[in-house]
Amino acid sequence: MDEDNPAAAVDAWRGLPVLVVGDVMVDEWRFADADRISREAPAPVLTLRRRQVCAGGAGNAAANLAALGARAALAAVVGDDPAAERLASRLASDGVEDRMIRVPARSTPVKRRLHAAGQIVAREDEDGGGPLPPAAVDALIRTLERATESVLVIADYGLGGLPAPVREWLVRHRDRFGLVALDAHDLRPWRGVAPSVMAPSLPEARLAAGLSLPRSAGLVRLSPLSGGLAGLSPSSGGSARLSPSSGGSARLSLPSAVAADPSSSPAALAAALRDGFRAGVVAVTLGADGAVVAGPHSAHETSAAAAPEAHTVGAGDAYLAALTLALAAGAPVEAAAGIAQAAAGVGVACEGTCVCDAEPLRAALTGQAAVVGADGLDRVVRRHRAGGARVVFTNGCFDVLHRGHVSYLRQARDLGDLLVVAVNSDAGVRRLKGPGRPVVPVEDRVAVLAALSCVDHVVVFEEDSPAGLIERVRPDLYVKGGDYPPELVPEAALVRRLGGEVRTLGYVPDRSTSAIIDRIRAHQREPAP
Repeated sequence: MDEDNPAAAVDAWRGLPVLVVGDVMVDEWRFADADRISREAPAPVLTLRRRQVCAGGAGNAAANLAALGARAALAAVVGDDPAAERLASRLASDGVEDRMIRVPARSTPVKRRLHAAGQIVAREDEDGGGPLPPAAVDALIRTLERATESVLVIADYGLGGLPAPVREWLVRHRDRFGLVALDAHDLRPWRGVAPSVMAPSLPEARLAAGLSLPRSAGLVRLSPLSGGLAGLSPSSGGSARLSPSSGGSARLSLPSAVAADPSSSPAALAAALRDGFRAGVVAVTLGADGAVVAGPHSAHETSAAAAPEAHTVGAGDAYLAALTLALAAGAPVEAAAGIAQAAAGVGVACEGTCVCDAEPLRAALTGQAAVVGADGLDRVVRRHRAGGARVVFTNGCFDVLHRGHVSYLRQARDLGDLLVVAVNSDAGVRRLKGPGRPVVPVEDRVAVLAALSCVDHVVVFEEDSPAGLIERVRPDLYVKGGDYPPELVPEAALVRRLGGEVRTLGYVPDRSTSAIIDRIRAHQREPAP
């Protein structure tokens, strides 16, 4: 992989087969508006706006891997219940291969979050999981035995989906998988698996090291670094080692500097965990403070932008998925750390459980416009529509973007939850507008469009008509800018046949691309004074 081009990793890992095994749950979101207080109690009255169903736990790890372009499969034990059916439907929409084992009389865990006024105001949990029956354990092990993937992600949320016989099988057959990523709330039972990569949060890392958790979760603060990545010297004071403790378990014996004040040195803690667990790479994630990533030869620190707590659900899954894929694609540890941090940043920009798509990640890594291809657009739209989003679609040449364009695009975005803008290619503009057009090449046109906060995704099309894209997107609302009635929009019949609505939104008066170009050309023809 080109170290100067981290976005190349996104292409390098495309289609990589990855198996995820672990605890899975349903994440349900209910987004509501709160505009008044109830007369019956000092509580807000919430008006439900939309619902969203997501795969949680190991399911969200698999969803992130698939969205990033890997070929993801999920092995887990669930109930034979409606929650499992909702989960299976969502996984299919996310492009994840379902290898789940249904067990009658078992309940699939569900977490319901009520979101209003920019925050989670309540969470309702339906308990599930618990000890697996022997037949389910055997079925899960048989699923692992049949696996042909070289990359394995273990997601242990402590819900009983990975009992001791499964852990022991994975330790004995560790060599079946070239790269093993470990995500566990309690890492201690997994020390024998020798993971290639693990990414515990600071509390999980301290628990794994046998240390008490500080009262304040904000004790560890890292100064943001300009440029995103900076080198850190490896911790001194010796290496970590495993030493027996009473009760037959093992705990980490940390270097004296870490044991004395471990909260002051996440880098030393990451290095100690790496040695103690015989891990290849350990990333201790620090929320809004980024992460410290310890590799074979050095440690690196990444910075992160702050995000609302309600947007961070599942951010760790996006982080570990990207870190795993980057390392599998051959990225150096420092580059992989930056890619993973960027993926978490993309994930927290969305409502609901965090999922990072490949194209927005590429945009974040390169600083270029977030332009998706037709296939990537399909995946993005499916994911948002599965969450109940209203999809708005528009198209045009956008040759010399002007105030009228911006006005109608903002209006279009206000009419739904996701705005997709399709842009004619340069050849398409020439066919429609004649020689001399476009005056702005397509890469510049899409870059400017993607920079608008009201635009969610931009796609370029070569045909004279966007009909093919409309067939694929099936927009809930198709919008065009102009003063003509919807009946005169050529694509109106197609949109309505697909169940959508058509609207036209007028430009700001006396603002048009042709008028702007004519004024520029007229000025060029005027003789110099």
